Amino acid sequence: MPITAAGDVPLLHPLHAILLAFPIAFFSGALVSDITYLNSAQIQWSNFAAWLIAAALLFGGLVLVWAIAVAVGHRRGRGRRPMLYLILLAAMWIIGLVNAFQHSQDGWSSVGTAGLLLSILSTLLALAAGWVGYSGLRRAGEQR
Repeated sequence: MPITAAGDVPLLHPLHAILLAFPIAFFSGALVSDITYLNSAQIQWSNFAAWLIAAALLFGGLVLVWAIAVAVGHRRGRGRRPMLYLILLAAMWIIGLVNAFQHSQDGWSSVGTAGLLLSILSTLLALAAGWVGYSGLRRAGEQR
């Protein structure tokens, strides 16, 4: 683990941090694809968003399972950050799943207001989970 000058190390394991980057990027890409679809009416943008959401759910599920394992094994005294991180990830994944169902509808009704709102929410939750996960520091002597 890299240690900073203040003696702190990141809350996330490096592999966990790498996996967390995927749902952030994929949900953000799906949001951009939804906006592009609504502005162009080219159905391929909706298909592209659906695939990005599916990929975000795959990697988000891996990150969520890892976060559950950390939360179950977490010891008292670590604060509320791991639980907040887990809640944000779970909400991101659930809203992303509903968004995937929305995007699986037929053609023109796949995005609309509901699909765009779900994409915005899942992107914001992914960014919030990333913020909490990447900004969390702990003292070098603390156990995970």
